[in-house]
Amino acid sequence: MSGPPPDYRPPHDARLAASLLLLRDGEEGLEVLMLRRAERDGDLRSGAAVFPGGVLDPRDRAAHAHATGPDDAEASARLGVAGGGLDYLVAAVRETFEEVGLLLAAPHPDATRLAALAGWRQRLQEGSASIAELCLAEGLRLDLRGLAYYSHWLTPPGLPKRFDTRFFAALAPAGQQAEPDRGEAVELSWLTPRAALDPARELKLLPVTRRTLQDLARFGSAADAHGEALQRRAIGVTMPRRGVTARGALRIVLPDELPWAEVGRLDADGRGDVCTDIVPGRAVRLSPHVLRVTAPNPGPMTGPGTNSYLVGGGDRWTVIDPGPALPAHVQALRDAAPGRIERILVTHTHRDHSPAAAALWAATGAPVWGRRADHPQWQDETFAPDRELAGGERFEVADGLVLEAIHTPGHASNHLCYLLPSERTLFTGDHVMQGSTVVINPPDGDMGAYLDALRGLLALDLEWLAPGHGFLVARPQAVLQGLIAHRLGREQRVADALAAAGQAGLDDLVPVVYADVSPALHPVARRSLLAHLLKLARDGRAVAPDDAERQAWRWRG
Repeated sequence: MSGPPPDYRPPHDARLAASLLLLRDGEEGLEVLMLRRAERDGDLRSGAAVFPGGVLDPRDRAAHAHATGPDDAEASARLGVAGGGLDYLVAAVRETFEEVGLLLAAPHPDATRLAALAGWRQRLQEGSASIAELCLAEGLRLDLRGLAYYSHWLTPPGLPKRFDTRFFAALAPAGQQAEPDRGEAVELSWLTPRAALDPARELKLLPVTRRTLQDLARFGSAADAHGEALQRRAIGVTMPRRGVTARGALRIVLPDELPWAEVGRLDADGRGDVCTDIVPGRAVRLSPHVLRVTAPNPGPMTGPGTNSYLVGGGDRWTVIDPGPALPAHVQALRDAAPGRIERILVTHTHRDHSPAAAALWAATGAPVWGRRADHPQWQDETFAPDRELAGGERFEVADGLVLEAIHTPGHASNHLCYLLPSERTLFTGDHVMQGSTVVINPPDGDMGAYLDALRGLLALDLEWLAPGHGFLVARPQAVLQGLIAHRLGREQRVADALAAAGQAGLDDLVPVVYADVSPALHPVARRSLLAHLLKLARDGRAVAPDDAERQAWRWRG
């Protein structure tokens, strides 16, 4: 067994626990054993459909001497803990025996032997005996060889009960019949993941259970799921967060969902009061020096709307990206400003980012700073900056608070990002989006310049990205590296498709290169495809036709 270094430390308020996914093949494919928990007042897990499992018992450690499989050092290395890793595997087997009556042990207990052990099951539940005592008295060894480390979940902060749970997967023991204990488990079911997820079944599913079932639904057989789990490495902890929707309803947010990082920044203690929706016109204070106000212009290209930011302190505030020329948005910005707006910065002049500059200037007298685009197509014709920025300028936006302009061409020739070094935050406009990639639209858009600008940002000391659309984004370096890898991967698909065809036009290449993208987005993807081809031509790998939009491109290699 191998895994992450032993540096993980569970939160002090979390109970250590283990759970077991028992897998078998049924008539419709992979099935997993689920139990319905007893109804208990005040317990969020009350009545939920879950997998067998529970908290570790200090006496589980004595069972190390009665187990076949990895030793504690191997198990600890696999789980990324300094020691006691084998306790989790023992607990998963013990809790499964207690709750559903199945026992992974050697010699393998058949149904008759298992029935004879029923008394032990009750004693384990009562706490009057340990699993080690069972093994010693009955001549059994816990069989841990088939337990595959599957996932690691941590209950969000702010809840009265938190669990730090390791999930394992194993093939169900042959010849044994699952029986609920009628205490913790009031009902058992072998279900395909899709059946368990079916709303018509009306199962109460916790976030971890739902996500695990969604993952298991990828597999056609128990052997496939178990085999993949055995190969998993470097399993990190998954901690959901609690927030509220725009209507005030509780929402659990998982780490791969867009609001997760921002909710964690604004609510590290788990109060559960941070909104998980972006609401146009609502000011969100992201830090003592930064507020976000989103314009009411949601759409396929703008997501929940265009973000405007107020950066400053005291009576001095700067607006980054005034947004579209919508009177309601201009008023929302004025209402949200804690003090005087003394400057208006523009990231670029696409029509959802800069047109409100004129109205905000008229209302506040604040000068407008930015760059004019090299090409007029699809730009804000009203944009007339009081100061033209080249990139590299540093200016004070409040006492001791500095912003720096960084020229980041690619999405647009005049694109600027703004760095707030004191908070290690970069306001990215459309250079980096949340959850999607931006269109690179020639002639003003340039794929080579875009990649170079992304690489340049890797040198910055960043903790947060504040995009033009969406929530705050964490782990900037990983995001930037991912965008670079994605663009280079797409470029390789363009090169492979053109090389295979010898020569082809844009309309021939789009469905091949963007086969993973909805056909509804192919007209937009066509613009980025052209940008990739122009870069390949500059790199000497493709030959551009006289009419790059309509004629065939040739592969040079």
